[in-house]
Amino acid sequence: MSTTPLPQSTAAAAAPLTRLIGIARSRSSLLYPLVALAVLIIWFSIASPYFFTLGNMFNIGRGSAVLLLVALAGTVVIIIGSIDLSVAGTVTLTGVICALLIDRAGLLVAVVAAIGVGGLVGAANGLLVQWLRIPSFLVTLGMLSITIGIAQAVNNNAPVQFRNRELGRIVNGELWGIPTVVILPLVVLAIVTFAAYRTRAGRYMYAIGGGEAVAAASGVPAFRYKVIAFVLSGVLCGLAGVVVTGQIGAGTLDVGGALLLDSVAAVVMGGTALSGGVGGPQRTLLGVLVIAVLGNGMGILGFTNYTQSIIKGVVIIFAVALSIDRKKYGIIK
Repeated sequence: MSTTPLPQSTAAAAAPLTRLIGIARSRSSLLYPLVALAVLIIWFSIASPYFFTLGNMFNIGRGSAVLLLVALAGTVVIIIGSIDLSVAGTVTLTGVICALLIDRAGLLVAVVAAIGVGGLVGAANGLLVQWLRIPSFLVTLGMLSITIGIAQAVNNNAPVQFRNRELGRIVNGELWGIPTVVILPLVVLAIVTFAAYRTRAGRYMYAIGGGEAVAAASGVPAFRYKVIAFVLSGVLCGLAGVVVTGQIGAGTLDVGGALLLDSVAAVVMGGTALSGGVGGPQRTLLGVLVIAVLGNGMGILGFTNYTQSIIKGVVIIFAVALSIDRKKYGIIK
């Protein structure tokens, strides 16, 4: 049976539409979270006159600052095809350490120590994964329990109070009329994004996530850069621990509660594949904004905590289902 080819004029006219459809399909992992974010903003703006105001936009920024830092930490590890489930425990531990040292040794020492401990936790994760050849989710799940246990033991399971208010003034202050806590994670986002796309380390990490065996055969030192990814994750979590301690004014043991679920959801929702090698830090920002806008809007509308939890879970499932790239997974487990 023969087929009649399309006239050249018809094919030429259809070419732009075909290209547009192809671009839409290739960018669907970016398009879906953008659409979700736009729908949420429009819905909450109609439902409440208090939502779409400058003050509330800053509130969303303040509320999502720590989540963005933790989600960036998770992004770095997920890009190499691993996962870090210890992020919530690392934030809790480093926040407690910062609170313990700030009166005794000063702000600078407390901040450096907290970030350094975060880096050590990350290094331990990376070395255990590589030396013992254990899946990263098992190692980091165990590290989650270890870090929370240490944080509880440090001050007998009680919050760590401190008198020094310098950290709080910096974190909760403003720069050029913009909250400092909004500026800081955006600066970190810019640095991490630059490193991911413009440095050798970033290119190597994407190569490892895309196929570790192939990358190693091409001369990429996979062991070294996988450990580096975990160290960077720990450092970013340490910075998040400092920020949340400044926001609260104490080192508490319950700051990491929702961070693990929300950070992983934000990473995947933004279009970074859990199998590694696809996505990036700038996409994670979209996922964080979807979660932050949803939580803020429901709070303004007076939703109960349990209702918010249910709705957030449903939205996360559907958003991830739309944005995930199933071509990256041979089998869905």
